[in-house]
Amino acid sequence: MPAFVVLEPPGHHRPASEHGDGFTFFREKFSLGAFLFGPLWMAWQRLWIVLIIYLVAVGFTEYGLHAFGIGWIVLTVVFALIQLLIVLEATALLRWTRVRSGWHDCGTVIADDLETAERRFFDSGAGLRPASGPVAAPAQGPTAQVGLSGPEIVGLFPEPGGGR
Repeated sequence: MPAFVVLEPPGHHRPASEHGDGFTFFREKFSLGAFLFGPLWMAWQRLWIVLIIYLVAVGFTEYGLHAFGIGWIVLTVVFALIQLLIVLEATALLRWTRVRSGWHDCGTVIADDLETAERRFFDSGAGLRPASGPVAAPAQGPTAQVGLSGPEIVGLFPEPGGGR
């Protein structure tokens, strides 16, 4: 089942109910565009730091392989593996870039499609948290001990204190 990463846009001064349409859902999937056109895909997605790191890593890898006299077949396989790594981590790279830009990572939702993922996320109340800081736990008063009656226990667990 597909997983969706949920990001909340910057602007925590407003309640989440006022900017619910601003949440972004990234589906964890294989990105064919990132595989075929890696650097162009990074530039299109505005992953500038990722693009710079990619170009430096590819440059050093190519220089090192040429210095050892490695053939073109091995070069092709190494660069295909680098592209495969980029493709498999494409959603994580998008999320990392957005979080660095001030977006808030709200978690992951498992759903069949985007509509179901949105419904599950907002129904769980995760997207409707208050806008001001962390939520304090409610004060708990003294708790009362609730006694269990033997015949009303249903299930595989025996009665507390009862015989086997």
